[in-house]
Amino acid sequence: MNKLRKAITEDWTAVISGFAIIGITLLFERIMPSLLGEGVVSKINTIIPKLPVFYSSKEQWFAADFFDKFFTTNNFYSLIYFCLFFMLFAFLAPWIMQKQKRKFVLSFLVVFVLAIIAQVFAAHTTMKSLSLETVFFSVIIGLVIGNLFKLPEWMKPAIQSEYYIKIGLIMLGTTVLFNSIMKAGSLGMIQALVVVMSVWYMAFWISRKMKIDSETSILLASSVSICGVSAAIATNGAINGDNKKLSYVISLVLVVAIPMMLFMPYLAQWLGLSQEVAGAWIGGTIDTTGAVVASGTIIGDKAKDVAVIIKSAQNVLLGVAAFAISIYWSYSNQSVSVEKPTAKVIWQRFPKFVIGFIIASLLFSFVLSADTVAKVGSTIKGYQTIWFSLAFVCIGLETRFADVFTQENRKPFYAFLLAQFVNVIITLIVAYVLFNSVTL
Repeated sequence: MNKLRKAITEDWTAVISGFAIIGITLLFERIMPSLLGEGVVSKINTIIPKLPVFYSSKEQWFAADFFDKFFTTNNFYSLIYFCLFFMLFAFLAPWIMQKQKRKFVLSFLVVFVLAIIAQVFAAHTTMKSLSLETVFFSVIIGLVIGNLFKLPEWMKPAIQSEYYIKIGLIMLGTTVLFNSIMKAGSLGMIQALVVVMSVWYMAFWISRKMKIDSETSILLASSVSICGVSAAIATNGAINGDNKKLSYVISLVLVVAIPMMLFMPYLAQWLGLSQEVAGAWIGGTIDTTGAVVASGTIIGDKAKDVAVIIKSAQNVLLGVAAFAISIYWSYSNQSVSVEKPTAKVIWQRFPKFVIGFIIASLLFSFVLSADTVAKVGSTIKGYQTIWFSLAFVCIGLETRFADVFTQENRKPFYAFLLAQFVNVIITLIVAYVLFNSVTL
């Protein structure tokens, strides 16, 4: 048993946990209902924690319906089940890796509560309209607490940001569907490929020319060219990067996405672009899916539909990009050896969660039925959000403001803005060439 535990790395533990959660969800939400009937399953489906209520349909924060929905007995039961369910898989890593386990339960409870608070903030209508995602609030909450108070020793056992991120990325694989490429059609796929490859290279080149380190340069390039937050998280996992750099890049993505979401629709109208061209432009440049939908809607339904299709096509390329970056980084990173890496060394360095991500994506794209994907998709996406929220609470707790808001971070900020400007220009040209004569 001890030999087996030594052979299993944190990467493999994340893969095991990720697919265990996916399997349990499929079992109780799809397989068992079809075998036993909905009535029988409804009596035992409390094994699967139901997503708690975080949404308020009112603009006002203290809206009555928010409290009516949130402060209910069923919702608190859901929170308890949710906490225990996630705690089980969170504990798997320190148990297998034989790390510190004392006071793990208390430590995880605190991290979980902070993650839920971040989720509540992000789910409010006003925050949704600004496209401020859960990870943003998770980092902010963690940063505020971590910088106001010294992190006690009993809090450290559940601070496992990289492990939580890897599980969340495997969950993310279930939502990155290759079917989106087919929906996008040949033009959408051509735009996604051209934009991702050209913008990634230009963003990386700009960052390196500004003498920004290679880790931050790759994070910036991926976030600008592919799909913002998800791309940054996946890339950081692929290169085993610095979480402080990751949190900074994510903050840039979210902050810059807000003015782009508000001004690009009116800029498109001022330029006289058709809805198809405007939608393709918006979908290829704005880095968060929520902001893409909101921005496209300002122009019209056709623009919104095209924007979502283009963004989905770029999202699909996330798995391919993460795989390519993993191979490149594993081969080029020779810090542990001056010799040319062998295939064995590359495999040892290669992040195994990328394999889990791709398998999950292939499973949900080609093996499972569309009905099954739709039925379990929202639950798994909710789990993914919580894993990321847990991870970024941990990152915030371990990060000092002095490390994030330093003079050195000005260069990445300028590089990000310049790369985003290049992205806007390249995508406009590609979208105009491909979609100017298209009518939906």
